[in-house]
Amino acid sequence: MGQKVPTLALKLAVPPCPKPDLIKGLRAQTDAGGIILLFQDDKVSDLQLLKDGQWVDVPPMRHSSVVNLGDQLEVITNGKYKSVIHRVIAQTDGTQMSLASFYNPGNDAVIYPAPTLVEKEAEESKQVYPSFVFDDYMKLYAGLKFQAKEPRFEAMKAMEADAKVVPVASA
Repeated sequence: MGQKVPTLALKLAVPPCPKPDLIKGLRAQTDAGGIILLFQDDKVSDLQLLKDGQWVDVPPMRHSSVVNLGDQLEVITNGKYKSVIHRVIAQTDGTQMSLASFYNPGNDAVIYPAPTLVEKEAEESKQVYPSFVFDDYMKLYAGLKFQAKEPRFEAMKAMEADAKVVPVASA
């Protein structure tokens, strides 16, 4: 997890939009970190997930939370679990309130597929994702947030080939 373990919480209040068809809301994206907990109000929903090529509404449910996986867990699981592509759409009814809590590795953490997963699935696949320092990924992510995640991972592979990052922790 690195020496510096940041956690970020974001409180969001989105007022109703009289003409939601004229704006995009928050474009499709994945989150860079590990696990994201989203606490929505139980009246207005604006979150959608991409499932099988279709956008699916995530209805608000009383006394519940939404758990999203970020890019780092996709890497650690060597692609067994994928980061969630999601977006926020504008709504005409009511103010949407939510609280998102992002659990990210420290900036100095070296991220790589868990060796036991790679070994266990050796017949089926090889290590698909590169090793990289989380801060390097965040710098790349900042410029490419609303683009597909695959080019980000490819750029990290190129950086790994240049720098030969060696994991400092074992699973």
